[in-house]
Amino acid sequence: MKAKDVLGRTGEELAADHLTAAGYAIIERNWRCRQGEIDLVARDGATLVVVEVKTRSSLDFGHPFEAVSSAKLTRLYLLAAAWARAHPAAAHDWRVDAVSVLLPGSFASSGSPDPVIEHLKGIG
Repeated sequence: MKAKDVLGRTGEELAADHLTAAGYAIIERNWRCRQGEIDLVARDGATLVVVEVKTRSSLDFGHPFEAVSSAKLTRLYLLAAAWARAHPAAAHDWRVDAVSVLLPGSFASSGSPDPVIEHLKGIG
Protein backbone atom coordinates (compact mmCIF):
# COMPACT_ATOMS: atom_id res chain seq x y z
CA MET A 1 0.00 0.00 0.00
CA LYS A 2 1.32 3.46 -0.89
CA ALA A 3 2.34 5.82 1.91
CA LYS A 4 -0.38 8.34 0.94
CA ASP A 5 -3.00 5.59 1.16
CA VAL A 6 -1.76 4.57 4.60
CA LEU A 7 -1.82 8.24 5.65
CA GLY A 8 -5.40 8.61 4.38
CA ARG A 9 -6.64 5.45 6.09
CA THR A 10 -4.93 6.45 9.33
CA GLY A 11 -6.59 9.87 9.12
CA GLU A 12 -10.01 8.33 8.51
CA GLU A 13 -9.57 6.02 11.52
CA LEU A 14 -8.56 8.95 13.73
CA ALA A 15 -11.46 11.05 12.42
CA ALA A 16 -13.94 8.22 13.11
CA ASP A 17 -12.53 7.81 16.64
CA HIS A 18 -12.77 11.57 17.21
CA LEU A 19 -16.39 11.68 16.03
CA THR A 20 -17.32 8.63 18.09
CA ALA A 21 -15.80 10.24 21.19
CA ALA A 22 -17.91 13.33 20.43
CA GLY A 23 -21.08 11.20 20.47
CA TYR A 24 -21.50 10.49 16.76
CA ALA A 25 -22.41 7.03 15.52
CA ILE A 26 -20.42 5.95 12.46
CA ILE A 27 -22.80 4.08 10.18
CA GLU A 28 -20.73 3.68 7.02
CA ARG A 29 -17.15 4.08 5.80
CA ASN A 30 -15.90 4.62 2.26
CA TRP A 31 -19.33 4.43 0.61
CA ARG A 32 -18.96 4.45 -3.17
CA CYS A 33 -21.23 5.14 -6.10
CA ARG A 34 -20.73 6.35 -9.66
CA GLN A 35 -20.28 9.96 -8.54
CA GLY A 36 -17.48 9.19 -6.09
CA GLU A 37 -16.88 8.21 -2.50
CA ILE A 38 -17.99 9.41 0.92
CA ASP A 39 -15.30 8.95 3.57
CA LEU A 40 -17.64 8.60 6.55
CA VAL A 41 -21.39 8.63 7.07
CA ALA A 42 -22.40 9.27 10.67
CA ARG A 43 -25.32 10.24 12.85
CA ASP A 44 -25.25 13.24 15.14
CA GLY A 45 -28.44 12.65 17.07
CA ALA A 46 -31.18 12.57 14.43
CA THR A 47 -29.02 14.27 11.79
CA LEU A 48 -27.23 12.29 9.11
CA VAL A 49 -23.72 13.63 8.57
CA VAL A 50 -21.63 13.10 5.45
CA VAL A 51 -18.00 13.59 6.49
CA GLU A 52 -15.06 14.47 4.26
CA VAL A 53 -11.73 13.65 5.91
CA LYS A 54 -8.57 15.43 4.79
CA THR A 55 -5.28 14.19 6.22
CA ARG A 56 -1.84 15.73 5.85
CA SER A 57 1.57 14.99 7.37
CA SER A 58 2.57 18.67 7.30
CA LEU A 59 1.32 22.10 6.33
CA ASP A 60 3.83 22.35 3.47
CA PHE A 61 1.02 22.29 0.91
CA GLY A 62 -1.49 24.21 3.03
CA HIS A 63 -4.02 23.31 5.69
CA PRO A 64 -6.02 20.13 5.02
CA PHE A 65 -9.28 22.11 4.85
CA GLU A 66 -7.86 24.06 1.90
CA ALA A 67 -8.25 20.86 -0.17
CA VAL A 68 -12.05 21.10 0.17
CA SER A 69 -12.64 23.23 -2.92
CA SER A 70 -16.01 24.50 -4.11
CA ALA A 71 -16.01 21.70 -6.70
CA LYS A 72 -15.34 19.12 -3.97
CA LEU A 73 -18.08 20.63 -1.83
CA THR A 74 -20.55 20.41 -4.72
CA ARG A 75 -19.59 16.77 -5.23
CA LEU A 76 -20.07 16.05 -1.50
CA TYR A 77 -23.63 17.40 -1.64
CA LEU A 78 -24.33 15.28 -4.73
CA LEU A 79 -22.89 12.25 -2.94
CA ALA A 80 -25.00 12.97 0.15
CA ALA A 81 -28.11 13.06 -2.03
CA ALA A 82 -27.08 9.79 -3.71
CA TRP A 83 -26.54 8.16 -0.31
CA ALA A 84 -29.96 9.37 0.84
CA ARG A 85 -31.60 7.89 -2.28
CA ALA A 86 -29.83 4.58 -1.67
CA HIS A 87 -30.88 4.54 2.01
CA PRO A 88 -34.35 6.17 2.09
CA ALA A 89 -35.27 4.80 5.50
CA ALA A 90 -32.08 6.12 7.09
CA ALA A 91 -31.90 9.58 5.56
CA HIS A 92 -33.81 12.50 7.02
CA ASP A 93 -32.10 15.74 7.98
CA TRP A 94 -28.48 15.79 6.87
CA ARG A 95 -25.46 18.03 6.61
CA VAL A 96 -21.91 17.89 5.29
CA ASP A 97 -18.97 18.20 7.71
CA ALA A 98 -15.22 18.14 7.20
CA VAL A 99 -12.57 16.74 9.52
CA SER A 100 -8.95 17.77 9.21
CA VAL A 101 -6.25 15.45 10.53
CA LEU A 102 -2.67 16.69 10.75
CA LEU A 103 -0.15 13.97 11.54
CA PRO A 104 3.13 15.82 12.05
CA GLY A 105 6.37 14.00 11.49
CA SER A 106 6.40 10.37 10.52
CA PHE A 107 2.95 9.12 11.54
CA ALA A 108 4.19 5.55 11.49
CA SER A 109 7.07 6.10 13.89
CA SER A 110 6.67 5.81 17.62
CA GLY A 111 7.09 8.95 19.64
CA SER A 112 5.71 11.26 16.95
CA PRO A 113 3.61 14.22 18.12
CA ASP A 114 -0.09 13.70 18.70
CA PRO A 115 -2.35 14.32 15.71
CA VAL A 116 -4.20 17.61 15.46
CA ILE A 117 -7.85 17.00 14.60
CA GLU A 118 -10.28 19.77 13.67
CA HIS A 119 -13.98 19.39 12.85
CA LEU A 120 -16.04 21.85 10.80
CA LYS A 121 -19.78 21.29 11.02
CA GLY A 122 -22.18 22.18 8.22
CA ILE A 123 -19.71 23.30 5.56
CA GLY A 124 -21.01 24.88 2.41
